[in-house]
Amino acid sequence: MSKPIAEVTPNTWSFLRDAMIAPTGFREYDARWKYPDEINLPGMTALGLGLGTQIQQRGIEPVIAVANDYRDYSLAIKNALIIGLMQAGIRVKDIGPAVSPMAYFSQFHLDVPAVAMVTASHNPNGWTGVKMGFERPLTHGPVEMAELRDIVLNGQGQARTGGAYEFVDGVKEAYLDDLVGDFRMTRPLKVVCATGNGTAAAFAPELFERIGVEVVPSHNELDYTFPHYNPNPEAMEMLHDMAATVRESGADMALGFDGDGDRCGVVDDEGEEIFADKVGVIMARDLSKIYPGSTFVADVKSTGLFASDPELQANGAKADYWKTGHSYMKRRVHELGALAGFEKSGHYFLAGPIGRGYDCGMRVAVEICKLMDRNPDLKMSDLRKALPKTWATPTMSPWCADTEKYDVLERLVVKLVERHASGQPLGGRAISEVVTVNGARVILDNGSWGLVRASSNTPNLVVVCESSESEAELRAIFADIDAVIRTEEAVGEYDQTF
Repeated sequence: MSKPIAEVTPNTWSFLRDAMIAPTGFREYDARWKYPDEINLPGMTALGLGLGTQIQQRGIEPVIAVANDYRDYSLAIKNALIIGLMQAGIRVKDIGPAVSPMAYFSQFHLDVPAVAMVTASHNPNGWTGVKMGFERPLTHGPVEMAELRDIVLNGQGQARTGGAYEFVDGVKEAYLDDLVGDFRMTRPLKVVCATGNGTAAAFAPELFERIGVEVVPSHNELDYTFPHYNPNPEAMEMLHDMAATVRESGADMALGFDGDGDRCGVVDDEGEEIFADKVGVIMARDLSKIYPGSTFVADVKSTGLFASDPELQANGAKADYWKTGHSYMKRRVHELGALAGFEKSGHYFLAGPIGRGYDCGMRVAVEICKLMDRNPDLKMSDLRKALPKTWATPTMSPWCADTEKYDVLERLVVKLVERHASGQPLGGRAISEVVTVNGARVILDNGSWGLVRASSNTPNLVVVCESSESEAELRAIFADIDAVIRTEEAVGEYDQTF
């Protein structure tokens, strides 16, 4: 008789036999755990059985594409997941090591309904997880994740016959062919390709070379110990390294990718680190000329320029601000028929006729190269300088335990809403609105704003601020937001500041 999940602990006999799964690993739009502290291999098998049961219960064709990122433990975790899927009667098509967007691509390429990508994304080594979905190009959101959690934790996984395994070769080559198409650069372009030794190192350099870009390599050797930095193009450590390489090499820009290749970060020819939401505005300006009247979705962490930029307005572009998170954003782009969605984290969702609606750092890189090709007389720094000037913080993440962060956030939202209702200023200006679609985005009377929300991936809150006026105002906004946050004793130190 197997023990209940809650009774299984590491370094015991039952740990090698019975499922151990921390409930906090079931997050809003994917699953993430510290391994093996919060989940063991039998736990991953139980997850596979649960996901397979969910597919069967929804009447979906029982076929799934499965892949893993380049971490030393990801293959063992994927194999454990596959055992559970097969137990549930699912026919597994294993496409091998991959970036997440290659796994999403395989749903279309192999014509299968479901996908499960074993990856910790940009989380440091010691983390694992699964991004999954069965309604391409969408992935699990809160409803599907809650349903999956209940099936797994309540032991409701159902074994069925019919499970099978097949290794499918050639998907990587098909994915790269699909990205390249018939495009070739017509202007010289020298690009720093930064992969932080992560999975994207197996894709990005070849991709750039095939479209005619001169590649300046930056940590392009696959190495799952991540000897230089954790591949995360939202982190200043990676962006600073990219900027230094641009200055040393005289490159036209740097493009950097996170651990599972679904995000892209940009540094321009002057070594200026352009936050991803501003890159999104640059791309939206270009795309709205080709597709006037398009709708663009931006997450609540992103710059207000999507709504206020005069050039976007002149092109008839419409802005929609939505919840942060790859699953939320994919769904919103799909629901609205938007041309693209942009997240400050570097997740971009390019829909038809450009892409298929899922987040793909490689697709974004190709489209940025196409943008530069359409503007042969301009540098990336010219495109950056053409934007209305704003001052923004990086994404900052004060620590807060997974078990407490949502309760803490709920109280913070109430405090910020009450601040508005009582007429108190923030950052020295009047508050015009508090948007609570995802945490609290406090918007001031001049369009400047500050945001606090809960991270869906890690034990943190998330804080971002932007001023339309000055760095001094930016710091004043952050100081007032932080003062409210500091009323909660459960909140710890920031991972980075500005």
